[in-house]
Amino acid sequence: MTHVGFYSGSFDPVTHGHTDVIARAMSMVDELVIGVGVHDGKVPMFTADERIAMIEDEVRDLAAKHDVEVRVVTFDNLAVEAAREAGATVIIRGLRDGTDFDYEMQMAGMNGQMTPQIQTVFLAASPAMRHIAANLVRQIAKMNGDVSQFVSPGVAERLASKGA
Repeated sequence: MTHVGFYSGSFDPVTHGHTDVIARAMSMVDELVIGVGVHDGKVPMFTADERIAMIEDEVRDLAAKHDVEVRVVTFDNLAVEAAREAGATVIIRGLRDGTDFDYEMQMAGMNGQMTPQIQTVFLAASPAMRHIAANLVRQIAKMNGDVSQFVSPGVAERLASKGA
């Protein structure tokens, strides 16, 4: 049986926190589908295609190292529905702190009721990654701060090219 995981987010931009969760999720599944949320009400810094390219660049070596197939897709519906469409058996969620835990527990309960065949797995952020949030990375970049501790050199270059 192939175990397919689904890890979703806005990834605007993809951070070391995201790749930390992705790398650990790869040890649990045979295939990881990374879902890039695209929703009308949100205006991201990067287009969906740019976010997909960033993620693919960031995970290429990790996928080879873990011998895991990775697909990056966009979705504009419920994450649990996108996970079902991707054939996922588990939804992967990263937790940074207790606030994340409370929110994610509610979401897992709702998702479990809507699609009981898909389990939610929580991965606690590594201690060195707990403070990283993409919205803070964007803010630091927009104010010409150094984001090199929070994102890869390639993502930092993409932030700089956006004038952030």
